[in-house]
Amino acid sequence: MVKVDLKGIAKVKARGRTYWYAWRGGPRLRGEPGSPEFIASYNEAIEDRRTPDKSRFRFVVADYKASGEYKKLAESTRQQWGKWLDRIADYFGELRIVQFDRPEKIRPVIRRWRNQFVETPRTADYALQVLSRVVAHAVELGKIAGNPCEGIKHLYNNDRSEIIWTDSDVAHIKKTCSAEIADAVDLDGHTGLRLTDLLRLSWSHVGDDAIVLTTGKSRHRREAIIPLYDGLRAVLARIPKRATTILTSSKRRPWTADGFGSSFNKAKIDAGMSERDLHFNDLRGTAATKFYIAGFSMREIAETLAWEEESVEKIIRRYVGRAAAIKARIKKLETRE
Repeated sequence: MVKVDLKGIAKVKARGRTYWYAWRGGPRLRGEPGSPEFIASYNEAIEDRRTPDKSRFRFVVADYKASGEYKKLAESTRQQWGKWLDRIADYFGELRIVQFDRPEKIRPVIRRWRNQFVETPRTADYALQVLSRVVAHAVELGKIAGNPCEGIKHLYNNDRSEIIWTDSDVAHIKKTCSAEIADAVDLDGHTGLRLTDLLRLSWSHVGDDAIVLTTGKSRHRREAIIPLYDGLRAVLARIPKRATTILTSSKRRPWTADGFGSSFNKAKIDAGMSERDLHFNDLRGTAATKFYIAGFSMREIAETLAWEEESVEKIIRRYVGRAAAIKARIKKLETRE
């Protein structure tokens, strides 16, 4: 009998069942361990690995796992993502990569896979996040033109108007992120612009006294007018002028939405903040508190950020009002001593 070396086989337990894979992230093996069918499927997988089919999505998953970007992730993150990458390879692996270049066809497939986890919306959204990163890798490889995961709504919904980045949150991500991401974080925390507007913000929009630009959400019918206060002037002064846009990538070019999204997600992962429920646009809430402290009225803040006044009031009550109340109580106690 020929002895077959089955070293490297991966064992995965999911929903009370056990699955065997030729290697972590590799194809699932057929049959029971030790059976002729099991060994035959293992040998097929090894042969395919020697001559990988670069037209299949399994190749993209494997290439991403071998990439320097994936290897730079924290060990805990790789362990978590590794499980999802195995599931992604198992579900999508045999699809041809070009199928992901047909959004109207592949999005229903992606939703069906995501909806397996619909009972836990955050988990479902996390699964979609990992898949989106793998698909973005296919875009980077030049295999497809765009990411069909973009535009699929998340299942977990909540009112984010009360969520802001605190000063400590900003300081934490800036410890490990690139200078380009740090510039974006600082600029949004001081302007409150939506990400789409922030990425197209150019030096020509900066006047003597204010930043003035039309907003994308209003289809450019409304203008955002942001006064140039000292903090904002300081942020602008330290950003190098590399292009017509204020923010640029490390390649000194204007950011694309996908490029910035990938880099920002990586920055959160590197900072150990991937599990934190903080989105980039939550920096708009941080800006709202700065405007209020600077003396803006609720209405002025709402007009600047294109929010409802009710949302502004929620933020002010929670973050500014609470801090002011504590300071007032401390002052009372100190005057009694």
